[in-house]
Amino acid sequence: MTLIIVLLLIASYLLIATGHLTGVNKAAIAMFLGTAGWVFYVCYGTDFVMQQYPNDYLGYLAGAEPTSETVKFFIYDHIFLNYVGKAAAIVMFLLATMSIIELLNNNGCFDFITEWIRTRNSKRLLWTITLATFILSANLDNLTTTTMMLVIMHNIVQSGRQRMLVGSAIVLSATCGGCFTVIGDPTGLILWGDGAVTATHFSAYLVVPALLAWIVPTIFINYQLPDRLDCEWSTSPYRGDDTRLNRWQRLVMLFVGIGGLWFIPTFHNITKLAPFLGALCTLSVLWVINEAFNHKLMNADQMAQRRIPRALQYGAIQQMLFVMGIMLGLGVVAETGVFSDIAAWFDDYIHNIWFIGISSGIFSSLIDSFTIAVSDIMLYQISEVGDMTTNGAYWEIIAYCTAVGGCLLCVGSTSGLALMKMEHVRLWWYLKNLTPKVAVGWIVGLLALWIEINLI
Repeated sequence: MTLIIVLLLIASYLLIATGHLTGVNKAAIAMFLGTAGWVFYVCYGTDFVMQQYPNDYLGYLAGAEPTSETVKFFIYDHIFLNYVGKAAAIVMFLLATMSIIELLNNNGCFDFITEWIRTRNSKRLLWTITLATFILSANLDNLTTTTMMLVIMHNIVQSGRQRMLVGSAIVLSATCGGCFTVIGDPTGLILWGDGAVTATHFSAYLVVPALLAWIVPTIFINYQLPDRLDCEWSTSPYRGDDTRLNRWQRLVMLFVGIGGLWFIPTFHNITKLAPFLGALCTLSVLWVINEAFNHKLMNADQMAQRRIPRALQYGAIQQMLFVMGIMLGLGVVAETGVFSDIAAWFDDYIHNIWFIGISSGIFSSLIDSFTIAVSDIMLYQISEVGDMTTNGAYWEIIAYCTAVGGCLLCVGSTSGLALMKMEHVRLWWYLKNLTPKVAVGWIVGLLALWIEINLI
């Protein structure tokens, strides 16, 4: 049964990696992996439980006769719900941050970005829009931030080739911005929630590598753009009657939304509660302010006009389902003991966390950055000594390598797939024009991370 579960995982990896060719949605693959894996696990539940949790199970029985029903209840209560809780915490955080972006966007709070980047100069537009993306993605969900910035860019830049180059830079900046904070990327959230890293230490070590991984390829992209872009500037987008906020009201909402997310690490350190509670608290306060500012419109029988296309909003839901499915699927593989065996093999024959990190980055570009990152996280438990301690080098290497490595190909992340759909970017075009640039930035950032870990 362990072999069947492992083969199911490998088949899921292959389907996720070829999803852009087969058209099979990776969220559906992840959900099937999570469901089928646990069904197979339960079928041989007694064997797995007696192998991994013999003392806990005997204590659960309390002298009663073991039956197929009791082992199923034990698996549900003591094993399965643990992984559900971890996955749900990530999904709830994504739901809260996506809702915050939706509230801010619908009220025109991000129109300041359009005003800021208003120029035909290619250098200024490229650097301002990617800088804004880098900053926002460090606090908000990567996919939603990328989608929003791609929509803004699409409405400004008229040339298809120029949109592909600027859009690729946006995806890269969103990925790099999200990977150096614990709330900017689901991988960081998992590490933070498991106690593998602390928010301050994690950001302090990854901010320089993330900046280099963003800046170096963007410099190369800048040389491929003409001096002046083919731009079209329109008036502020019409939103029907869903909002009539003035500038100071939009600034208040933007400050509350972003400031509330900045407060989440402090909230977690004080209360030790799950980070998603802080995100939900921020969302609730922002929601109240939204209703207070728009109270005259709340009773109006009119539909709100939204700037983000419905298809891309659906993509955000797919992202949440994908995260849930992957975490449940990899959880059941971890419960078979396979990850422990792989980790032992690495320790015996490789014993090099940098090799694991670089290999993971390459696999991230082929399969999916989040999938590979979670696989690496589940390989090892947090230890008291070595590279797997709290704030150990292994966790930072994995977080950086899988995130930036996923940008080596546009199919390595959900944000990259969004770029492919919105701007019709071909894999071969990206491989020819972007992959070498991203690889140089990735290596430079990796070198900076090595210096920080080993020499500072």
